[in-house]
Formats: sequence, C-alpha cells, structure tokens
Amino acid sequence: MTCLIAQALLKPEASEAVHHLLPPHVNGNLSALCVWPDQIRHWYKYRWTSPLHFIDTPDEKCGFQYSRDCLEDMCVAGAIKNFTSQLSHYKEGTSDRRYNMTEALLFLSHFMGDIHQPMHVGFTSDKGGNTIDLRWYRHKSNLHHVWDREIILTALADYYDKDVTLLLQDIEKNYTNGIWSDDVASWEHCKDISSCVNNWAKESIQIACKWGYEGVKSGMTLSEKYFDSRMPYVMKRIAQGGIRLAMILNQVFGDSEEGFVAAT
Repeated sequence: MTCLIAQALLKPEASEAVHHLLPPHVNGNLSALCVWPDQIRHWYKYRWTSPLHFIDTPDEKCGFQYSRDCLEDMCVAGAIKNFTSQLSHYKEGTSDRRYNMTEALLFLSHFMGDIHQPMHVGFTSDKGGNTIDLRWYRHKSNLHHVWDREIILTALADYYDKDVTLLLQDIEKNYTNGIWSDDVASWEHCKDISSCVNNWAKESIQIACKWGYEGVKSGMTLSEKYFDSRMPYVMKRIAQGGIRLAMILNQVFGDSEEGFVAAT
C-alpha cells in the first residue's frame, strides 16, 4: 500500500523514471514488485539483505541511536540512506553504472514501508515482537504479525468488504482533505536523508513502545479493544510511508535539493 500511495503522488519526471526502471511485465505498477525484497531475502545471493528490513533497539529504552543500533549501516535506516544515494546517480545516465537501479528502487520502496511499521523498529530480545506468540481473535499469531498484517486484514474484512482500493481511498481522503491534511507538509519536510531516517525510526520505536508492546504479553488474546485503539496508527504510518517515499523519489529523480543525499 505504501507503494500505491507513493506512485500516485509522483511528479512527471519521477513517474517517468520509475516506469523506465520497472520491468515490462508489471506495466509501470510499482506496487506489483514492492514485496520482492521479502521474497528474495533468504536466497543465497541476497541473504545479506535480511538485516536491512528492521532495527533492533535496546529493550525498554524506547529510542533509536544510529551509531548504536545501525552498525555499518546494516539496518533499515542505513538501507534507505544507501539506496537513496544509489538512485541519485540515475540522472547521470551512464551506461556503466555502479548499481542496479531497478533493485535500488525496489529495495528503497519496500524499506520505506518497513521503517514506518513500528514493530520493525522493536526490541532486540523479542525480535520486534516476532517471539511474542499470542492469539489474534481466534487464530494464532505474534505481535509482529499483528502490526504487519492482522490489523490491516481485520480492517479490510470489517470495514472495506476486503477491497484494498476502498481502504486506500479512505487513507487518501484523510491526508488530502481530512484529519491528517494539515500534517502532510511536516511529514514531507526533509532537508537531508540521514536526519530523516533517524526521525522516522524514532517515530516507529515510540509508537511500538506506547501502542505496540503496551499491555501485551505472550499467550494473550488480542481482539476488538486492541484493534480499535491501534488501527488509526497503522493507517497513519502507511500514509506517512507512502507520502515520504514519493518525496524521496521526486527529489532524486527531479531537481533534488543540494545536500539531500550525501555524496558517495
């Protein structure tokens, strides 16, 4: 959903670049390949990317420090910085590029969703909620999956007749002319990608502490009360991820502000 939101917000120059980088079989649809980094993370060739999907932070600290939590850039914040930097070379137009620009686009797009999912910036001991086994209504799950998919699937079933398009239309209304419309300018504000990824990671761990982990223990059953109180945060993070991904792509494929991407 992050990619669907972002692609609708691209300026012509960025939209053209994205279409050019995507393989023909997806007909210019970025969201069709947004899950690709998840699909290949355990392949031998790409196993180095597995740590790039998350950030492990010290238990109960409820904060993020790049120098402590992202050693050698091997976390989702570092990945966003590096793939943004790679894409900034696209406009050079050289035939002998150092990077696979299509892969950089797909990794960046996917990781922008990951960094905005609060449990991807969770506690080290429980692997972002992955080891907190519980029940979501009547079926087995874990806290990480609740934020990754369960809340979204329940919302789709209860309010949107299982139609993702209707859910996305609701999110769009909220940021174009609704409860978040006054916040969009601050969401998009980003002088340089390094400081921005720090801020986005801090947002996620703070939400994880206050709304993800709060009151949850292994073996619990989570249902209506948890769903109703947490769903607005899930939807807001999806919106923020999409809007900010569009901001990055518009910067790197358009006339990006000097200093937005660190020199490489």
